[in-house]
Amino acid sequence: MPQTTPFMSSLMEVKPEWIDHNGHLNMAYYNVLFDTGVDEAYVHLGFGPTYIKDYKHTTFTADFRVRYLRELHVGNKVRVAFQLLDSSDRAFHFAQWLYHEDGWLSATAEGVGLHIDMSGPRVAPYLPHVAEKMQAVLDAHKDLPKPDFVGLPMGLRRA
Repeated sequence: MPQTTPFMSSLMEVKPEWIDHNGHLNMAYYNVLFDTGVDEAYVHLGFGPTYIKDYKHTTFTADFRVRYLRELHVGNKVRVAFQLLDSSDRAFHFAQWLYHEDGWLSATAEGVGLHIDMSGPRVAPYLPHVAEKMQAVLDAHKDLPKPDFVGLPMGLRRA
C-alpha cells in the first residue's frame, strides 16, 4: 500500500570528494543525493533497478530545479523525501526535500519525469503495472498539501 505521507529514503552520507573549495557540499552532489533518493521511491512506482533490463523502458528527467537552503558538510547524513504531485499517462511531476538526519531542511527540488520506451527512444505511456502503481501513489498523496516552493518563478528579489 502506498504511503499517505511523502516517501522517505534511507540515510545517505556526504562524501569527502563531494566537498567544494568553499568547504561545503558542491551543488552537483545535491543532485546526486536527490537522484539516489528518488531511485528508492521509484521502486514504489514500478521503476525499480531492473525496469530497463526487464521491460526496455525507463525514465528521463525533463525538468529539475533545486533550491539550496542550508549547507551540508562532509560526513553529514541525509534523507530525501519524495511526493508525487501529478501524473499523466507518460509524465509525472514531483517534489523532493533533502533533510539532515537531525531534521533540518537543507534543500528542496521540483521535477518532471518522462516515461521512455528505449526502442525509440521516445516518450511513451506507462506499462500497465506502472500505471496502476503510479495511480495508487498519486491517490495516496492527493490530500498532502502542495509544497510552497512548487512552481515558484526564478529571478531576483527587489527591495
